[in-house]
Amino acid sequence: MKLTVRGEYALRALTHLGLRYSPKVIQISMISSAENIPKRFLEQILNDLRTGGFVESRRGVAGGYRLAKPPEKIVIAGVIRHIEGALAPIGCVSENYYEKCNCPDEARCALRSIMKEVRDSIAHLLEKTTLANLVTRAEKLKAADLADADFVI
Repeated sequence: MKLTVRGEYALRALTHLGLRYSPKVIQISMISSAENIPKRFLEQILNDLRTGGFVESRRGVAGGYRLAKPPEKIVIAGVIRHIEGALAPIGCVSENYYEKCNCPDEARCALRSIMKEVRDSIAHLLEKTTLANLVTRAEKLKAADLADADFVI
């Protein structure tokens, strides 16, 4: 699995919305500015996340985006699969996006065997990680930065 810029921006935008989770919408320009994501690209990503059921949008002057469900109900593996596709590093070990490989004997391929372990580890971690976990981590890292700033001379 390789997380593209699109996938990274999607997760950063969701984390931004998760940090401000409420019924209110957040304008795309606010997300774009705070996360340093080009607005046009962010519009495409948020539209994709909307079709995936991760965010909701409201049009108009008072429009914007908000999470479609609570952060603890958004599983990171689902977001990545929606945006990027397979979690597997090679197609022949993907459970959801299997691709036939060119190995002479797929069942006895050492590379396939190790890549399946990699896929299982990645999937296990991302399946148990929710947006709420990312939000908590972001809050802790910000608090640590603020605590470190107190000691600057």
